[in-house]
Amino acid sequence: MKIILLSGGSGKRLWPLSSDTRSKQFLPLLETPAGEKESMVQRVVRQIREAGLTESITFAADIAQRDIIVNQLGDGVDIVTEPERRDTFPAAALAAAYLAYEKKCPADEVVVVMPCDPYTGAGYFQVIAQMAEAVQNGAADLVLMGTRPTYPSSKYGYIVPAPEKTGETVRKVLRFIEKPSVSCAEELLEYGALWNGGVFAFRLGYLLKIAAKYVPADTFEGVRSRYTEFPKISLDYEVAEKAGSAAVVPFAGQWKDLGTWMTLTEELSQNSIGNVILGEKNENTHVINELGIPVFCDGLKDVVVAGSPDGILVCAKKSAENIKHYADRLANRPMYEERRWGIYRVLDTTTYGDGNKSLTKFLKLKAGKNISYQVHHHRDEVWTFTDGEGLLVIDGETRPVKRGDVICIKKEQRHALKAVTDLTMIEVQIGDELIEEDIDRFDWQW
Repeated sequence: MKIILLSGGSGKRLWPLSSDTRSKQFLPLLETPAGEKESMVQRVVRQIREAGLTESITFAADIAQRDIIVNQLGDGVDIVTEPERRDTFPAAALAAAYLAYEKKCPADEVVVVMPCDPYTGAGYFQVIAQMAEAVQNGAADLVLMGTRPTYPSSKYGYIVPAPEKTGETVRKVLRFIEKPSVSCAEELLEYGALWNGGVFAFRLGYLLKIAAKYVPADTFEGVRSRYTEFPKISLDYEVAEKAGSAAVVPFAGQWKDLGTWMTLTEELSQNSIGNVILGEKNENTHVINELGIPVFCDGLKDVVVAGSPDGILVCAKKSAENIKHYADRLANRPMYEERRWGIYRVLDTTTYGDGNKSLTKFLKLKAGKNISYQVHHHRDEVWTFTDGEGLLVIDGETRPVKRGDVICIKKEQRHALKAVTDLTMIEVQIGDELIEEDIDRFDWQW
């Protein structure tokens, strides 16, 4: 069995911690059984492996998410990057093409497509194993997970299964209903309808045949180069609702989308994370601080406070979901990013009277990792190394660097950096245009 994890959008409802460069699924706020911090993505991958489902995990992700996936999960997963976001059907089709043409998986290989960030327990993955077995046994061309509803919601799609028979775990699907009104949802619950959990199992050739209607290519690069020819449509609409043979396996365990501050804080093991001091008179208040400065809170009830380099949120929990309407207006350049080599955080930006600008960053490179051999056309950079040891390349010449060294890199100078040990530094950029896109990369062999 192969698993494709769909890694979606920015999660604006968790601003300022989530953004276009760090989606909600990458926030390291949950707790492992050992008491360490982990993200939703790390939790799901851990659970897949603990359940013994498969070691073959492929992410379908936006290209901007590639580095953070590598940073959090290492090289133990495959990553297929979308040229652009076009909904879940094109993303799954591209990942399927990768499995078929790059990994050489046979057409009868069982594939499970699922979101990368459900908050759920071990029973969820047992149901996935049952779904894969149902496909293997020919129960249906397409097998879905149906979560037993806890209330009549208009936010979810519904699966209406055939009447349940004694001892039956796989049930035929009668029809799909996408996000009905609350009154309609109440009627659906009476008929035993299930929430569509967004988990799909099928044989690899089944999805490839559907994809070939839009992009008839027989190589992975051929499919990827014609990605824009896929319609912007979900798996639910393009695959599930058109399936001639579909079945569902019910799941009745814990299942949550931690996409809002209300739902996320319900699952945090601590009321404060980061440099936070809470007074004695707070009630149901959570404070998450990623800034270097301390935060003190007292006398607050049902409030969430979150601080990051992108901004500060102070909001009643019941109103916190409204942030999605304002997040775009609050957006700035990326102020914090996880890259394959480590992390950076913007400390200061300034614009001067003559139009020139400065931008100050803190960077930390992990031992053995490197920043690519690159050049900038609009800025000079001053690097001040504050800890660790590394190797610096400027215009083909290599030299060691360590704590206390200060290096000036002029625009048009090619440069690269490798950390021998964990390496930290302060970077000051000076120029007329300070953007991440001002970069050309070149090959360099360390």
